[in-house]
Amino acid sequence: MFSIPGKQAVTITPRAATQIAKLMAADGHKGLRIGVKKGGCAGMEYTMEYVDEQDPNDEAVEQDGARVLIAPMAQMFLFGTEIDYETSLLESGFKFNNPNVTEACGCGESIKFADPAEMAEHLVKG
Repeated sequence: MFSIPGKQAVTITPRAATQIAKLMAADGHKGLRIGVKKGGCAGMEYTMEYVDEQDPNDEAVEQDGARVLIAPMAQMFLFGTEIDYETSLLESGFKFNNPNVTEACGCGESIKFADPAEMAEHLVKG
């Protein structure tokens, strides 16, 4: 749906790829779909769900046994994002390093994106 030839929509760090592959293997899922939805104090939130069947409009990124599918409506907002997995003393989880985010709430659960026209211009310039 939204792509630039020769460039992956998102990148996956080795730690994230290992964790996603583990999650897929645990219950035989075909991948992990990421997206965005309205919500949170900054306006938008990331979504993640197991996938047992790929939607033909999903953008698929595969690496080291991990498959991430990007929901069609989220592709423009997630393009250029690095997906990482971090573990600390207090918590473990996926972290999205997204160049399209202009604001985030204090807890990091809620985000605000640049104006879509500005995002498209940034992507075209590379």
